Amino acid sequence: MNYCEEESAIWKKIVRKLRASGCVFAEDEARLLMSSSKNSTELAKLVDRRIAGFPLEHIIGWADFCGLRIKLAPGVFVPRQRTEFLVRQAVALTRPEDVVLDLCCGSGALGAALVALTERIELHAVDIDPAAVQCARRNIHLDQGSVYEGDLYDPISVQLHNRVNVIIANAPYVPTEAIKFMPTEARVHEARLALDGGVDGLDVQRRIVAEAPRWLAKGGYLLVETSEKQAPLTAELFAQYGLIPKWVRSEEQDANVIIGSRSGQI
Repeated sequence: MNYCEEESAIWKKIVRKLRASGCVFAEDEARLLMSSSKNSTELAKLVDRRIAGFPLEHIIGWADFCGLRIKLAPGVFVPRQRTEFLVRQAVALTRPEDVVLDLCCGSGALGAALVALTERIELHAVDIDPAAVQCARRNIHLDQGSVYEGDLYDPISVQLHNRVNVIIANAPYVPTEAIKFMPTEARVHEARLALDGGVDGLDVQRRIVAEAPRWLAKGGYLLVETSEKQAPLTAELFAQYGLIPKWVRSEEQDANVIIGSRSGQI
């Protein structure tokens, strides 16, 4: 058996193991695990971790998001592919020199993508989880933006009051009781504070929306990811605090975003 045949045989063996454990994209995952290991011993350990339910992205140390390789660490929320829809909506509304605030930034994936896809923005990213902040600082370089550890708007300078053009937030929106039904890789291996949105899933969103008018510039926008079921309630929150809401949805990605304009122009 030559090298290519041996590698193919190993790949097929790993695919069978991953499929048996319930991995939907076993073929792609097998390739990533093989490319991330230095030898057969390390590969076996990586495969065992995946079969045990660890997120693939935590095992290989990165996630593909908006064409970027976002560095991750164990316990940090893994950016979902559907959230690329939120980024696309924000990109369409962001102009050069805009001040952008990324709340609940996690690994910094959204902020890093906005920097890559827009021109000369002033980015400020915030998360309350120290591990997530460390990741965000690896993904958002000092010359690209500032990353803060703190609770939502708390660490942001008051000098940005009424100066922020775009606020994006992929805040936790899973209702507390629904967390137990999530896949093991999220429920067990991601920080609960990155998932738990309270009884109805809207606790963090309420705080974000309530404070947004104080920070947004005239004509600024707040964009929040939510679920299809929660979208009408999120839109009501926007209206309650004087933001004109618009609900946009991607059927393909099963993604829902509420966009609120301080001026009403969307």
